[in-house]
Amino acid sequence: PARAADSAADARALARAEQFIAGIKSARGGFTQQLRDGTGRILQRAEGTLYLQKPGLFRWEYTQPAGQLIVADGRNLWLYDAELEQVTVRPAGKALASSPAMLLAGTGRVADGFIVSDGGRQRDLDWIVLTPRVADGDFQRVRLGFTGRELRAMELDDRLRQVTALEFPSLERNPRLAPTLFRFTPPAGVDVVGAPAKP
Repeated sequence: PARAADSAADARALARAEQFIAGIKSARGGFTQQLRDGTGRILQRAEGTLYLQKPGLFRWEYTQPAGQLIVADGRNLWLYDAELEQVTVRPAGKALASSPAMLLAGTGRVADGFIVSDGGRQRDLDWIVLTPRVADGDFQRVRLGFTGRELRAMELDDRLRQVTALEFPSLERNPRLAPTLFRFTPPAGVDVVGAPAKP
């Protein structure tokens, strides 16, 4: 009976994750981010604004630390560090296939890429645990924290036993977003590492 109850809870978790992700066509909102080590000690803090548009477009604009930007334009993933005066670019396909950002901005079904289970209730949030079906990505596990139908938190466990914890105090669903948000041209004079995919 306990196993049947777990199975039913996991099925509800999968339905909730699928419903949420299928219902998002675009999103916009502020976020806070912490990188913690295996003991819970905070290694880095960051904050900024997230924009995403299906299929496959997103922009992470950091205000703290200032001058960092990540843009997926549908073909390439651009990482810009103003302080280092450097841009790194990679074709989006491989770089994003198993990334948490593509979980939100992608078009596939959650169950195709992840084993989904119920994570219980903690810190006033209902958690869903996603374990990648293919184990060669950067993340071993992703947890999504919900209040009702709204995503409020995401936690990513990486292979170094570090946790990236994101909080979304007010993620706006399906706003109209300018296409220019998802375009990136390296500023003049910066070093560009890598080669963008051709159209």
